[in-house]
Amino acid sequence: MKLGIVGLPNVGKSTLFNAITNAGAGAANYPFCTIEPNVGVVAVPDVRLDKLAEMYHPKKYTPATIEFVDIAGLVKGASKGEGLGNKFLSHIREVDAIIHVVRSFDSGDIIHVDGSVDPARDIETIDTELILSDIEICERRLEKAKKAMKGGDKATASEAAFVERLIAHLSEGNNARGFEVENDDEAALLADIHLLSAKPVIYAANLSEDDLLGGIEANAYYPRVQEIAKAEGAGCMPICAKIEEDVAGLAPDEKKEFLAELGLEASGLDNLIRESYSLLGLISFLTAGEPEVRAWTIKKGTRAPQAAGKIHSDFERGFIRAEIVAFDDLMACGSLTAAKEKGLVRSEGKEYVMKDGDVTLFRFNV
Repeated sequence: MKLGIVGLPNVGKSTLFNAITNAGAGAANYPFCTIEPNVGVVAVPDVRLDKLAEMYHPKKYTPATIEFVDIAGLVKGASKGEGLGNKFLSHIREVDAIIHVVRSFDSGDIIHVDGSVDPARDIETIDTELILSDIEICERRLEKAKKAMKGGDKATASEAAFVERLIAHLSEGNNARGFEVENDDEAALLADIHLLSAKPVIYAANLSEDDLLGGIEANAYYPRVQEIAKAEGAGCMPICAKIEEDVAGLAPDEKKEFLAELGLEASGLDNLIRESYSLLGLISFLTAGEPEVRAWTIKKGTRAPQAAGKIHSDFERGFIRAEIVAFDDLMACGSLTAAKEKGLVRSEGKEYVMKDGDVTLFRFNV
């Protein structure tokens, strides 16, 4: 999974990226500090994997990972090449979802590119640039479809009509996430156009330390971000880039203790990962043994053979069955042998839909 962190300059985007990836991207107090997108790979925290490691003492421990891409701040006119322009719109095109960092606190020490803090305006600025870029893409797609129609390809008439409808929707300032498709063919066509404003979004409202630790209700900006997210069906969460920066270099035990002292149950990164999995409809199944314990990320609704294919294509091609025990059952029994004796290890076939936390052994023959 690849998540792109976007936002206007100086909203805390690169500070947040540095904190959650420890990648050391620049975070100076001026626009365009990030000239090339910085990339950091983060392990997905999963206590289930830790428990399996205690049980199996594996030679290898492999958590699921998320790739974060820090994309330089966008400004008005980016779709027309302003600021650093289309270069960064192309970087957004490569990610699975967008983490839109929205500044939601006042500070005289940090310059805002538009001179004042206004989350609704900032969100609209970014949305507008993505939508304008999408309109250009759709217009090119429509021109291509119309040329094909003139050449006698009548099958493209429905595509042209669909794209015209989509352009009208975008031209009213609506993002592609809110565009209603009428059937599976239209859904496939929309996905094939790869629009920026169709990507799932999580709004990360960057709050001050005081607000996050006890005064979110008093923050005038966060409710507006929540309102916008709810209207769009987007994710939304409060975060404090400064606190994330403070805990970034701590050992796991120290980090847990520090967060507890602040009255926080989890770090912003943990919450962000949870929100990302939820937004994208992702779950994890687990494999365990002495050679390796590992978490594998799949879409909800994935059937056993396709899950096996995440490990190796041969597993899917030669799939026979999946031997599965629920993680909680395995922990309660204390060993796989005990779980088998109690009849808790199931043999599942090709139609089985994988569940989050399934501890799985695939049987296959190629």
